[in-house]
Amino acid sequence: MKNEITKSNENKLVLMADKNLSEALKPLSNEIHLFDTFVSGISNIEDKKIIKNLKIEDKLLLLREDKNYDSNNINIYTEDKVKIGFIPEKDNVVFARLMDAGKLLIGKINDINTGGFIPVISIGIYLVDY
Repeated sequence: MKNEITKSNENKLVLMADKNLSEALKPLSNEIHLFDTFVSGISNIEDKKIIKNLKIEDKLLLLREDKNYDSNNINIYTEDKVKIGFIPEKDNVVFARLMDAGKLLIGKINDINTGGFIPVISIGIYLVDY
């Protein structure tokens, strides 16, 4: 019974899967584009080689972290869990509320501009809906 949904005796749907729940639900997920912004705090990255390894369309992890100066702070990490910055304070309020309500948000890299003094990474923010 791999990745099969069945009805139990209690009239509830039960997912029978060999994988964890998030893996079993992946085929049912939908990424909804919400907003475009950029990564703040790039100048604080200790190992600048990280930026050279990033590519357009790379997925990014968005994780909440309450800071004294910004209670709506959302950190941005690569899929390898390396912090590259955070969502700008001017853009993070609604996304922090969604995440605090249990919604899963991810980022995707739209563009990388390394031509200036500080690199600029543009990202899209997506709501992962099941």
